[in-house]
Amino acid sequence: MNPLRQHRRILTASLTGTAVEFYDFYVFATATALVFGELFFPKSSAEVQGIAKFMVFGLAFIARPIGAVAFGHFGDRVGRKATLVASLLLMGASTLLVAFLPGYADAGFFAPLLLCILRFGQGLGLGGEWGGAALLATENAPKGWESRFGAAPQLGAPLGFLAANGLFLLLGLWLSDADFLSWGWRVPFLASAVLVGIGLWVRLNIGETAQFRAALDHAPPPPIPLWTLLRGHGGAVLAGSAGVVACFALFYLSTAFALDIGTRQLGYPRETFLLLQLGANCFLAAGIVIAAWLSDKVGAGWVILIGALATMVVGLGFAGGLAGGTLAIFATLSAALFVMGFVYGPLGGWLTTLYPVPVRYSGVSVAFNAGGIVGGAVTPLVAKAMSDAGHGSQIGLLLVAAGALTLVGVKLARPAAAAA
Repeated sequence: MNPLRQHRRILTASLTGTAVEFYDFYVFATATALVFGELFFPKSSAEVQGIAKFMVFGLAFIARPIGAVAFGHFGDRVGRKATLVASLLLMGASTLLVAFLPGYADAGFFAPLLLCILRFGQGLGLGGEWGGAALLATENAPKGWESRFGAAPQLGAPLGFLAANGLFLLLGLWLSDADFLSWGWRVPFLASAVLVGIGLWVRLNIGETAQFRAALDHAPPPPIPLWTLLRGHGGAVLAGSAGVVACFALFYLSTAFALDIGTRQLGYPRETFLLLQLGANCFLAAGIVIAAWLSDKVGAGWVILIGALATMVVGLGFAGGLAGGTLAIFATLSAALFVMGFVYGPLGGWLTTLYPVPVRYSGVSVAFNAGGIVGGAVTPLVAKAMSDAGHGSQIGLLLVAAGALTLVGVKLARPAAAAA
């Protein structure tokens, strides 16, 4: 039987849960670009609003490594399945509660404070999500299928992005600007409860991974997985962190940052720009599938190296593409997200080789989320500041730097033995 069909329940659980997580995460990103400045920082200038809302957005990337440590600890000691369920619940609850937040006009200082707390909760949940989903797939993969199985959680990203942006697009078409700002933006946050329920149902109906069970039969789990990881595999953590920077930088510059610039500085209608991003999202899915297939043929590290070089090339034309017309913007976003598929799609198959099974949940999660601080939080914030200061033509250099970091990380990484 084809391995994809044989393990379809595991792959579905890996993909579905991550799709829900990325839906929740990107619903916040879209609302950040479209409404959070006016709702939670109304007394600030447009420039200060922009910086403030992206600082709130970046809070999740500070929380993610903390969540990676916490969930990684239990994932390596208790098991992958239970930890994944807990991370999904935390992420879902944090997202749902955003729908009920008052704005600054109603609650003053407490409104942005509560927004920051829930954003932090989102980051904690996602910090334990991706690594566990990747292990759920790869630790059940037949030999030679590791990257294709490991791409299952990555495919959750375009699906979650499609659902989030698609819902915002429909609401924008159906509602007036006043209604959208008043209550329409809350609907996607409410809808997350349904998606979280589906994700929980799928994950509660799977078992533990084969490799984790085998590791427990061989030896008890380490008492403090993080200490064991850093003491024996600190270099792999640094290399893995650098290796994921490009995928985060490409995604958030092409989505949240580009949406903010397109609707506020370039004057495109909200629905037009969301539609452009939805179309470009198809190229992300295609890039992930192609890269995963190639990774099982030539090696995940080699495919990420190709993607890192391509990220640097995309960076050279990124700012000019965003400043062009509609077709130029679509081509730029499509190229950036397609290239992202090459630095993102193989990550599940690549990162899991860097750490032995007893500390693998901690290693994969910490590396992925530490790199996310640089690529997903710092990069869009710096890009926004550069754009506001009149240096928007140079933002592509951030992608050049991100590609270079990923290149160095992959070159320095070395596979670990499966056992501790």
